Amino acid sequence: MKGTETLADLAYRHVSAAIAAGELAPGEKVTERGMAERLAISPTPVREALRRLELDGLIERIGPRTVLVAAIRDGAADDLAEVEVGLRGLVARFAARHATPGQLDALDAILDRADDLLILLKERRRREQPVERHLAELLDTMQEFNDTVNACAHNPVLVRMLDQSRVFSRARRRELLLRRVAEDETFGLERYTSHRALVRALRAGDSAEAERLALQDAQGGLEALRRTS
Repeated sequence: MKGTETLADLAYRHVSAAIAAGELAPGEKVTERGMAERLAISPTPVREALRRLELDGLIERIGPRTVLVAAIRDGAADDLAEVEVGLRGLVARFAARHATPGQLDALDAILDRADDLLILLKERRRREQPVERHLAELLDTMQEFNDTVNACAHNPVLVRMLDQSRVFSRARRRELLLRRVAEDETFGLERYTSHRALVRALRAGDSAEAERLALQDAQGGLEALRRTS
């Protein structure tokens, strides 16, 4: 658990991610005790998390200790996607202001590793060799890139808001990415080149350009994954 994250934050993030991923379906019953046992925490932080989720409209209370997952209203997923995209842009804007030289060098090193993996993937595909392990490693590398950009913002509150507003949980996002790449090996490559441009904008301290690139990448990625889900 992150140092700045409370048990209530953990419970909120877990339940909201489960709802977003479809692990908790509309109309499914959730109890404070059951969720507390599932997360191995006391009912008190779960109660606080459920109150926040109720205010968000993600659950509906049917009893003092029992709630139902709310039916997603028309346009709710669009609203959530808009929030996530906007927050990704803000994270990039803050990163352009606050990234350290060491963090920027780390971003370039991560992309260098990703480049090597892409070359290897293309070669293995050309030879009709298995690529699953290398593809998983590439996805892990790109997640590391995103996490490092988040760290560059030096704004844990903003990053936590982003974590709580994701349309897809990390596990669900990975599942969808693997599915799309299996169908189309070029999926996402048109956006991959923007990562180098983002690092250049961060190095230049160009917050407007960094935000524009992040918004463009996030919008394109989410739209593609939502068509897959």
